[in-house]
Amino acid sequence: MAEIQRSTDALWWQNAVVYQIYPRSFADSTGSGLGDIPGITAHMDYLDKLGVDAIWLSPFYPSALADGGYDVDDYRNVDPRLGTMDDFDAMVEAAHAVGIKVVVDIVPNHSSNRHEYFKAALAAGKGSPERDRYIFRDGRGENGELPPYDWESIFGGSAWTRVEDGQWYLHMFAPEQPDWNWDNPDVHEEFIKTLRFWSDHGTDGFRVDVAHALKKDMNSPEIAEVSPRDGANRIDGSHPLFDRNEVHEVYAEWRKVFNEYDPPRFAVAEGWVRPERQYLYASKDDLGQIFNFSFATKLWARNNFHESIEAGIETAERSGSSATWVLSNHDIIRHATRFALPQIPATDQHQIAVDWVLRDGKSYTENRELGTKRARAALLLEMALPGSAYIYQGEELGLFEVADIPWDQLEDPSAFTSQNNGVLKGRDGCRVPLPWVSADADGSFGFSPADASKKPHLPQPAWFADFSADVEADDADSMLSLYRAALKLRHEFQTNDLSLEWLEQDKESGLTDGADGNPGGIIAYKRANGWANLTNFSATPAELPAGEVVLTSGELTADGKLPQDTSVWIKLD
Repeated sequence: MAEIQRSTDALWWQNAVVYQIYPRSFADSTGSGLGDIPGITAHMDYLDKLGVDAIWLSPFYPSALADGGYDVDDYRNVDPRLGTMDDFDAMVEAAHAVGIKVVVDIVPNHSSNRHEYFKAALAAGKGSPERDRYIFRDGRGENGELPPYDWESIFGGSAWTRVEDGQWYLHMFAPEQPDWNWDNPDVHEEFIKTLRFWSDHGTDGFRVDVAHALKKDMNSPEIAEVSPRDGANRIDGSHPLFDRNEVHEVYAEWRKVFNEYDPPRFAVAEGWVRPERQYLYASKDDLGQIFNFSFATKLWARNNFHESIEAGIETAERSGSSATWVLSNHDIIRHATRFALPQIPATDQHQIAVDWVLRDGKSYTENRELGTKRARAALLLEMALPGSAYIYQGEELGLFEVADIPWDQLEDPSAFTSQNNGVLKGRDGCRVPLPWVSADADGSFGFSPADASKKPHLPQPAWFADFSADVEADDADSMLSLYRAALKLRHEFQTNDLSLEWLEQDKESGLTDGADGNPGGIIAYKRANGWANLTNFSATPAELPAGEVVLTSGELTADGKLPQDTSVWIKLD
């Protein structure tokens, strides 16, 4: 395989393929059952051959794992179960040696309840400067026995927890995740220190968790009427809890820190905000980029993806940034499974998948052959688009969601709140440790050493044997081989011109013969240098434009047409 030529430009991120690593499920080097930092370093050759430009690490900080590491005890250290700072530095060095950038997760909406600032807040008591770093309030009722507001947390259950002296603290997620008070200057300083710390350790960028929720107006006259579960549903920045205009004052501070470095550090927002508001986070004076999550929640239907592409490009143009494309991550059902389940128009496809997981994968038929075919087509559709593509560990192996994890082995806190217990299994099905070696089916599929003292922290299914990295590396027709080929060609064809032109084949005629009753038709576009992608959602095979076919997600018809649920890359004449 020819060496991948990765960008050394300061704006490398605008066209990057970023590989998300969920560290505790990537590779275990010690036999503890938890993936770790040395495990990532040991597989740097795999990541290099895959062709990614950067790796993004979900939290690896000291944590009680109440929420998969997103409950952070110490923002400037490595969880000792996952390694040391020396291990982190060695990993960065190994990545940079092959031209791979490193992005780390920053969790600024909440800390853990074991953070030194929160312990100090509890010890100092009401009205103290220490307590002001978080959002504490007196309760309602005769003796303050009721929470300040009847808010439900995003994970279910109350968003308030009472402490010994009678006050209540806000946690929009789990009780172990108290929300920071971003009106307190100490909080600003804590995160500026953190950004500089990781930048000084060679980190090239940051993924910002819950980026839209930092600033809250707890004095709003509407405050009693809202809830953390409302979501960012306004376009004027006035919601008391989400997507407030003031949050961009925080990111303007951060941008100054990013620009202290050469090249400037990069950042991408996890911001579940209205499309009309996304450009604010992607501005060059703000974080610089934002995830386009609509791409990851669509039914397998032509019009849905077409609209998402147009919206993503519009956001990029308005912000002066680049678009982002995401099919899977650690919070959503794997897309190979979403595409394998019935695609029912006018429904929430993600909710269908969530319900399917709740019933251990028995409520709907998971057509894995069809899901794989569509996932292969989606890959080429995604990777030819202008901007950055984010891929989640295991999708390059074609992994499906593990739906039948026993309840007593689940880890996700969203499964165990009083409201959700027994009715929601959570996100563990996409976080199962990766299969590296098929011959180790009696162990951990190579996730842990052969002499491991503990089993992987989540159970791996027997069918992982057919999806292990070693099996797929030797199979020219595997999903892994397709990812490697697509990323290699992407580097060869990539252009800094981020424009897109719809081709003549991209029409809205004949949109009634799609799969599962969804609109059919073609998505066909070209890049400025004549590189084109066509994806056929229709049951009618499509004529190809004149040019050289360089990659397909599946076989063309005998007469050279593009069949349903298939994508093709063409160098146009």
